Amino acid sequence: MDSSRGGKFPPLPGFAPPPHKYATYGIIASTAPSSDDESEDTLPRSTLNAPIEALQGLANAAAEAAAAPSNSNSRVKKRKRAEPIPRNAFPHVVQKGLVTESEARELYHIFFAGCHLFIPLFDPNYDTFESMMERSPWTFDAILAIAAKIRSGNGALSPTFYKCLEEAQGIARSSLFGPVVRKEAVQGMLLLAAWSTNGWLPSGHAMRMALDLGLHRALEKLADDTGKQRTEDEERDLVVSARIWLCLYYFDHQMSLGTGRPVVLRDEGSIRHCRILLKHPMASVTDVRLIAQVELIAQKTQIYETLAPLNGQVNHNTLAFIRRANVALDKWWSDCDELHSQSMDEESLLRKILAGELHYAKLWLVCVALRGVSWDKMPFEQRELAFQAKDAAFNCLSTFLNSASYRAALRYAVHDSLVTAAFSGLFLLKMANLFPAELDLSALTAQVEQLAQLLSDVAAERYALTLRIMLANLRRKVGITTGLANNHLSMPPPSMLEGMVVSPTFGDASQQPFTMEELGFVWPSERGVLSPSIVPVWLQEQSLTDLGLPINGSDGIFLRMNGSNGWSGEFANMPEAW
Repeated sequence: MDSSRGGKFPPLPGFAPPPHKYATYGIIASTAPSSDDESEDTLPRSTLNAPIEALQGLANAAAEAAAAPSNSNSRVKKRKRAEPIPRNAFPHVVQKGLVTESEARELYHIFFAGCHLFIPLFDPNYDTFESMMERSPWTFDAILAIAAKIRSGNGALSPTFYKCLEEAQGIARSSLFGPVVRKEAVQGMLLLAAWSTNGWLPSGHAMRMALDLGLHRALEKLADDTGKQRTEDEERDLVVSARIWLCLYYFDHQMSLGTGRPVVLRDEGSIRHCRILLKHPMASVTDVRLIAQVELIAQKTQIYETLAPLNGQVNHNTLAFIRRANVALDKWWSDCDELHSQSMDEESLLRKILAGELHYAKLWLVCVALRGVSWDKMPFEQRELAFQAKDAAFNCLSTFLNSASYRAALRYAVHDSLVTAAFSGLFLLKMANLFPAELDLSALTAQVEQLAQLLSDVAAERYALTLRIMLANLRRKVGITTGLANNHLSMPPPSMLEGMVVSPTFGDASQQPFTMEELGFVWPSERGVLSPSIVPVWLQEQSLTDLGLPINGSDGIFLRMNGSNGWSGEFANMPEAW
């Protein structure tokens, strides 16, 4: 539209960065001479691995020297130091009067009641309400936005949620075109990615921000036993930096494996000393959880890079690798459960999460190995693998449903944890389609119905509805009636279904639509049926013999909900993240 004709355009989002100068912030590489033949007048040999960074440091130093008054001809030699962190450029939502302090404290408490267990990015003893509010308005606003979303549950999202999300995402946009000056900015970006259903892009930006601050060097510096004394503040800075880096390393790798995208970061050396955190005096109560996640994702990355290129071609070498991988996963769980047991009892939430991750990893292992294989025509050894995966899926689902603490914690969970539960249920339903005579269909469908209801209760309707569609399909084939109680059948459909409904006179005979009653909802028959076009190919009849993971991972399994934002799927329309 031509604006000269009176057309109105929406304002551009704010991308202007704060007026911070480009300099070296965060953790810097050691500038000590590498040998006796190097002096402070030369670049250390370590900088040969990062020449652009070294030259940038020289340029910054030259600019500062030129700007400083020169009243002496003497040459002063100085070691490279990090730039002092400038003041925050943006106020937080309480300062702006958008949220009262009492409500902000309530939301902060909600976040640390469970969210920090799924993304163990914080130390509750250090990252207090007052401390975080002062250090990072960005991270503070993101925490409140996440908590406001959780507080709303299945109800309408509150104005507080929209205000906090808009502020946090606004500050995030400004970080695209300016220097990164504080490590808490990485925390803020990672939070916005973690509770999004489309976290790939923001997590990638968070990774670049962390690299820019040198956070990948933190563990190596902590492990340095050359005897150099550090102040308490310097030690705290390294511990927090290491924690952020490990959490980001895990999340970015998980995003890659979970969506079928290539792993971008290849520096395994940056996590080599991860267990040093567990023995550190400044360790957080959730660091043991973080270390377990990092060590598991390292194993899963090796598994994926070995099996994915085979495209489902299974031979004796493949089967031997799968057996070795299962042994390694069992050892991972045994070692990490031992670490957890030092401070937690057997029924604790974090140990239940650990057990669920073991079972899901074994399921995932087989699904990667047999991607694209037609499971109804498998030889004996592959069929045996299928039933091993079925057992893993059943154990994973049982871990969710039989732990009251795990069920209660799902309201705080991130996308990856919800996928773990939902995919286990979907896998069992596909197995039931393939081998109905060899599974207890009544018990299996009852469990999956229970899981679907649990996911609906925590506003994870994207995953719940996917399960309901598969349940409806199985019931049609084998004639199973619903096992849910009548009070559940009176549940109205979620609001996001409005855009997925077509006329009851839907004319495509090759695609039989699902009625709302089949999905467990009360819905007048004249108002329409669920459009088959929204069902992912992996869930459709022609793909029921393929139990392997699709190329694009979870994106090819779960429904793509209507929405126009970076946090969409479970919610009504919200501001776009990018």
